Amino acid sequence: MTPEEKLASLCLELPEVATPLGSYLNASRSGNLLHISGGLPIMGDEKYLGKVPTQCSVEDANKAARLAVITRLAVIKSELGSLDQVARVVSVSGFVNAAPDFTDHPQVVNGASDLLVEVFGEIGKHSRTAVGCSSLPLGVAVEVSLVVEVKS
Repeated sequence: MTPEEKLASLCLELPEVATPLGSYLNASRSGNLLHISGGLPIMGDEKYLGKVPTQCSVEDANKAARLAVITRLAVIKSELGSLDQVARVVSVSGFVNAAPDFTDHPQVVNGASDLLVEVFGEIGKHSRTAVGCSSLPLGVAVEVSLVVEVKS
């Protein structure tokens, strides 16, 4: 099953790719590596805001990380034409809008990692960073960026 067929089987649709709101690109390619800018958990009316876990539960923040990855997959497809062009997911960086005493950042970012493995299988396994931040753009609960290797 291709990654796009897997998304369809999960009843997931990729959104339109948002235009960057600053002096940056949604993605930057260097050789066979495609660096994907951070994505927010906002798609249509669905969005996840607030500090974890005081304003946004760990469970909802996990869903937020998953949603952020869906928006990043849309960027990859836009850049490469197809998710089939991904040779492997190299790394994921997850940023959690965390309350000062929150320490379960990995539980939140698992939402991103788990979806990547669901969609890509073994090549979706990656290195990862999961960190807490005092705030994130637009007050979102999570931001996720990634690096993928592109097939030659």
